[in-house]
Amino acid sequence: MSATKHVVVIGGGPGGYAAAFLAADHGFRTTLVDELAHPGGVCLHWGCIPSKALLHAAKIITEAREAEHIGIRFQQPHIDVAAIRAWKNKVVGTLTSGLGQQCQKRQVTFIQGRARFLASDRITIQRADGQTDEITYDHCILATGSLPRSLSEFPWTDPWVMDSTRALELEGIPERLLVIGGGVIGLELGSVYATLGSRVSIMEMTPGLLPGADRDLVRLLARRVDAWAEKVMLETRVDGVEGMGAAVKITFVDKEGRKTSAEFDRVLVSAGRIPHSDNLGLEYTRVKLNRGFVKVDPGMRTDDPHISCIGDLTGGPMLAHKASHEARVAVEVLAGKKSEFDARGIPAVAFTDPEMAWVGLTETEAQKQGLSIKVARFPWAASGRAQTLGLGGGVDGVTKLIFDPESERVLGVGIVGSGAGDLIAEGVLALEMGATAYDLAATIHPHPTLSETVMEAAEVFLGHCTHYFTPKR
Repeated sequence: MSATKHVVVIGGGPGGYAAAFLAADHGFRTTLVDELAHPGGVCLHWGCIPSKALLHAAKIITEAREAEHIGIRFQQPHIDVAAIRAWKNKVVGTLTSGLGQQCQKRQVTFIQGRARFLASDRITIQRADGQTDEITYDHCILATGSLPRSLSEFPWTDPWVMDSTRALELEGIPERLLVIGGGVIGLELGSVYATLGSRVSIMEMTPGLLPGADRDLVRLLARRVDAWAEKVMLETRVDGVEGMGAAVKITFVDKEGRKTSAEFDRVLVSAGRIPHSDNLGLEYTRVKLNRGFVKVDPGMRTDDPHISCIGDLTGGPMLAHKASHEARVAVEVLAGKKSEFDARGIPAVAFTDPEMAWVGLTETEAQKQGLSIKVARFPWAASGRAQTLGLGGGVDGVTKLIFDPESERVLGVGIVGSGAGDLIAEGVLALEMGATAYDLAATIHPHPTLSETVMEAAEVFLGHCTHYFTPKR
């Protein structure tokens, strides 16, 4: 590739910086533009990484409390919120500054500022220092991501309202916290605050937590949520909000029309995210939008031949790993390679306690579509490794496989339990490779590990699982 060809990437999140680095690796002269001092985007600064740091801190506290049932007793922990916040910020700083160094090593020009299109091949950049630049390029990869969805009842200016970004700042531990939205973000952050001492209530408008996920798996997770949440309100909506100085009184109405009220010190609004496509000057390009999302083809090309788009802005699951995969596709297409986004499954993980992960077809989706499937489950109560970790009782983990009954190919994988987010990678590979039940069962897994639960679930399907007897029908 000629170094004279200039690629500009707008947005420095997991999709944007991955695109910039790969473009440079392919020989393009590359410029990366982002409003922050270092690449990383929402994921590294206010999302994936800081939330996992806080979840790890919460996990240590939880494990210490629950160690009593195996004969180990700890004193009540002293929680230094300021120290936890500083450690979390250090993790974020290490990773984001590391990405800044990667820009230098790859000779990617990084500009801190806000970009706006002037034409299909030209942008203006308002730098953080007030200086304005104008850049012409051969191709642009747009990766501006998404923003938290706001609710009219809870404007961000209200002192008691938090979005996920503010919640991760860990300004303090409110005595009474309401989480609006029982999705991944709400459950993860709700569990952190509950562990650190807040009395947490969750309100979800749909009939169940984690809407869209396999109901069979969610039921296992919901038991744990019920243990740490003071109250879980399903099929409920907000009917009234009354400010009371530093606190707020909220009236709820359930599906039967019954109203209840409660007071809270903070409200965490986690009602999803919206595409960050406003005020970019897209009207000066040929890029087309659909409800705020940018329309792209499988090669991540927009209707404008000078512009590609990746990540949350393209719709679908708003996940960092989807964005970084789309970045690879977009750059490879620019490099003249035959590449397109054709993933059979995009894994999703809820880093709750226990973790929940899934990929491909779920049993819930199959039922809605009237598809013929066969389901195999291996309960972690039958796993030697789970028992040694103290995971055999209480909220059991489970590994669940969905198969095509004719070809016996893997159609979907779902896991609830410790480390599910790491274990799901085998399920993703099985799905992409078109693996069968026999492929999984015949693959030697190390013992004793939780990874064996995938193998044993496949053996359940085949009718001869060593550690879990299932009568033949």
